[in-house]
Amino acid sequence: MTIKELLELTIAQNASDLHVVAGIPPTLRVDGALFPVPNLGVLTPDMVAGFLKEVLNSEQLERLSVNKEIDFSLAFSEKARYRVNAYTQRGTLAAAFRRIPLEIPPIDSLGLPKILHSFTTLRQGFVLVTGPTGHGKSTTLAAMINEINANRAAHIVTIEDPIEFMFKPAKSIISQREMRSDTHSWQVALRSVLREDPDVVLVGEMRDYETIAAALTVAETGHLVFATLHTNSAAQTIDRIVDVFPEEQQAQVRLQLSNVIEAVFSQRLISAIAGGRVVGYEVLLASVRGGKITLENAQGWSLRPEELTRLVRK
Repeated sequence: MTIKELLELTIAQNASDLHVVAGIPPTLRVDGALFPVPNLGVLTPDMVAGFLKEVLNSEQLERLSVNKEIDFSLAFSEKARYRVNAYTQRGTLAAAFRRIPLEIPPIDSLGLPKILHSFTTLRQGFVLVTGPTGHGKSTTLAAMINEINANRAAHIVTIEDPIEFMFKPAKSIISQREMRSDTHSWQVALRSVLREDPDVVLVGEMRDYETIAAALTVAETGHLVFATLHTNSAAQTIDRIVDVFPEEQQAQVRLQLSNVIEAVFSQRLISAIAGGRVVGYEVLLASVRGGKITLENAQGWSLRPEELTRLVRK
């Protein structure tokens, strides 16, 4: 079996992810659960290496050999795109393929609250989308960015690693920048973006305090910034951001946040009894009192047992 046949199977099974690891069969993630592909034997190291040679160019193969891991995006015919992480484990190659829809879904089709529409009308500020890995943050952000694109003239700059959704300009100009192929680092890209006349900036992931600091600066200079962060709830987001910084910088960071933060939207996908997954969410709107940032519950769920029961029974 070729990697293209496995990717076809991923689409046919509506799987979110495909894992190829030596020593086990190819494995799909469907509705959050992992299932080995039936009637296929275990993969050998040579088979996995062959899969990656099918989809990587020579420069990427060299980078994988040197760095032992690589992130890249893969366009698969006209059927799907994939965000791929290839890596080594126990001295052999492995890879995880995350499927990305070709069409960007509208906000309302995702089961998200209508208040997200109001975030797309903001002209400046900082909006954070948080939640665990693999729970739809990128899709939510893409839906909001595409709504801006459909409704007003703006220059939207995205900084991603790698590029996931491909935007088609409508009323907006959209510049999509990918790590390594279009820029050398998050920090360099965020410094440069201020000279690119942006209205809206999307930061694909805030991984360290340098990136967070640069994103805050962009928001402080009068731009609308969307960004993601891996946190388990909206309420812990501010502390999570501040705690990344050295102690002597934390008071300044809280002040910066108080000047720009607009909202924190936290989401996770929950398996439903009837099959599939439904989205649970929290929406916290920021207010500042006496210099202290307060996140007030606008609507949503806070992992209360009765709310979880309602969601999984859908």
